[in-house]
Amino acid sequence: MSFDPHAPYGPLVDTTLRVVVWNVWGRYGAWEERQAGLEDVLAAVAPDVVCLVEAWATPDASQPDRVGERLGQAHRVFVGDWDQGGWTSGIGVVSRWPITHSERQGLPGNGDGNGEALRAVIDGPRGPVQLFVVMLDYPLHASGVRQAQVRQLADVVARTTRRRHPVVVCGDFNAGPDSDELRMLTGRSEPPVRGLVFYDAWEMAGDGTPGYTWSNRNPLAAPGLYPDRRFDYILSAWPRAGGVGHPTHCELLGDTSRSGRPPLSDHYGVLADLRY
Repeated sequence: MSFDPHAPYGPLVDTTLRVVVWNVWGRYGAWEERQAGLEDVLAAVAPDVVCLVEAWATPDASQPDRVGERLGQAHRVFVGDWDQGGWTSGIGVVSRWPITHSERQGLPGNGDGNGEALRAVIDGPRGPVQLFVVMLDYPLHASGVRQAQVRQLADVVARTTRRRHPVVVCGDFNAGPDSDELRMLTGRSEPPVRGLVFYDAWEMAGDGTPGYTWSNRNPLAAPGLYPDRRFDYILSAWPRAGGVGHPTHCELLGDTSRSGRPPLSDHYGVLADLRY
């Protein structure tokens, strides 16, 4: 079969997968009020998969369970062991479809970093979705640690995924899109694993603004005295037959300056529709 430069992926898939990632700031502050608002926003956008960073769990309940009950999605997982005195902070996934495998992966970076990922395989209606929900180290000066964590993450992705199925990597990277750690993933510098490169959903299908997910307009973020930055991402592996993984739409969730509601977290969420 000859290569067609006008249709390099073959006929493009016109169905999509809707993914949300949100750093939801655990049970800090008025967390019950924030939880109700988060559930309202998520119910309104009807995601297929919700990825929660800094999610909470107690011996009796978990944030993925609360969100899943509101969305009517029975498939949920939580991993984490960061004890917060009465509750545990970690990473959660809520899915419309069965989660057939999940495991926690530490990302220590150069040995003194604090990062982790949740790897999950979702049995979607058009084949498995290979999902990684990521939390990288946070200090502004920790780019070297995050670069080491990205190399570890890329190695895990390369070892545990198949190229024929979509790969989604999302989460709170605590780094801007021009950082060395993100450049390694989006093809702007040499990737950690040859051939492993990702679409950045906001870059491909956002509204053309910087898309800051950490913003000083957010009163829960402003006390940190950080610069405005896009810290939170939905990345999908390129290339795939039919354009699978290609972002067709991306937007922020919970932007207090636009919604007029009280802040729901110190981060804004990210929603993306990906060809699937």
